[in-house]
Amino acid sequence: MTQYATPFLAAMLFVTSFVGATAHGADSPSKPYNVLFIISDDLTANALSCYGNPVVKTPNIDRLADEGVRFTRAFCQATYCGPSRASFLSGYYPHATGVLNYKSPRPQIGDRATWPQHFKNNGYYTARVSKIYHMGVPGGIEEGSDGADDPASWTERFNSPGPEWKAPGVGETLEDNADGKKPAVGGNTFVVVEAEGDDMVHSDGKTAAKAVELIRQHKAEPFFLAVGFVRPHVPFVAPSSYYPPYLPYDSMTLPEKVPGDWDDIPEAGINYKTSENMKMDIRRQKKAVGGYYASVAFLDAQVGKVLKALRDEGLEDNTIVIFTSDHGYHLGEHDFWAKVSLRDESAGVPLIIRVPGKAPAVCNSLTELLDLYPTVADLCGLEVPERLQGKNIAPMLDNPAYTVRDAAFSVAPMRKGFLLREDNWAYIQYKEDASAGVELFDLVNDPKQYTNLAEKPAYAAVVESFKGKLAAKLKELRDNDLGS
Repeated sequence: MTQYATPFLAAMLFVTSFVGATAHGADSPSKPYNVLFIISDDLTANALSCYGNPVVKTPNIDRLADEGVRFTRAFCQATYCGPSRASFLSGYYPHATGVLNYKSPRPQIGDRATWPQHFKNNGYYTARVSKIYHMGVPGGIEEGSDGADDPASWTERFNSPGPEWKAPGVGETLEDNADGKKPAVGGNTFVVVEAEGDDMVHSDGKTAAKAVELIRQHKAEPFFLAVGFVRPHVPFVAPSSYYPPYLPYDSMTLPEKVPGDWDDIPEAGINYKTSENMKMDIRRQKKAVGGYYASVAFLDAQVGKVLKALRDEGLEDNTIVIFTSDHGYHLGEHDFWAKVSLRDESAGVPLIIRVPGKAPAVCNSLTELLDLYPTVADLCGLEVPERLQGKNIAPMLDNPAYTVRDAAFSVAPMRKGFLLREDNWAYIQYKEDASAGVELFDLVNDPKQYTNLAEKPAYAAVVESFKGKLAAKLKELRDNDLGS
């Protein structure tokens, strides 16, 4: 990490680097762009009204989408928190760094600058509020701990402790509780708590308040503010005032249940949480959806507070805003729940980027979270390190039809699974030698991925082609020495 002897030298270096740089994706602003990076936890795009959900109302995220570019086919690089976050923050695919778990990427990347650290090294004030690198939920939030954070990335960092499943209120454990006798419990468990009190009882309420405070404190200097909300990650906990639109829970609609849906899926392709192994009957499944939706509504309100502060301080015209999630989430599709799966619901993420002066648009081009580092660096006039494995998607902000990749790549390490997601095909392979099975979906005729074509003779050539593409992709990543 670059160290500066004095604030003056840091400022001079920043001004020099900014004036001498060319932002290919944007006209150079009169003063440096700020960056407001907002990330939710375990959020599926399917639960946002701007992505077409007819039940959940997310007016604040919708407004951002109306003013920015909304990406419809953005994908994470790993389908659970730790490796996904380590990937887009470091600028490398999980198999390049070897971070396939819940650890910081720092031991693997050495002194190479992470995404926020690159801005810090160029004179920005960088701050983390709550979960940006991996942090255990609910445990790490209850403790107010740093998790797998990277101190070198930040000028300052702040945690937002909260009661999580222990919040006073009406709670029910939905998972493995068929007789209804189990009390609300912690851990990675489906629990709904209609909590007493207001937003500030909870971690995300505190996170929004701290983010607002930091915007006001640092509005006179260039900042990179990373705001990490933990909802809608389980437990589904929100103030009771957010629940009425989703009551009674029996009014919630579940995804279509197709008889024999799992018959053509390899064992490794059955998600780790299902209606069956969680012992969730229809009532509990509907309550899980309602609890998730209430958590999303609570999240949206906190996002609104942060965006309002930006607007109130007159910073909208000089701040790039990014909203996304670390991965998606199943809400009963295929009777799957939660993350880890490599289906679109789990591997896909919401992504909205608003850049001052750029026209609103919807972009259907394939993108990866890994693309954020080089793109935002370019937009802010900073050097884009050649070593980065993401691609600069800044041109998409001017031309939504612009493309930078033929396929998005994601992994599910605990299943030894790999995804190549093209425009018209989704190819999923379990184990590098495919010995644990393969899935192939025709997304034109089967967009919800119900029919696995991998074992059908007519598609043998397509499967072999994808096997070759995946082998080449993995070799490329492992042959990369991460650069200097």
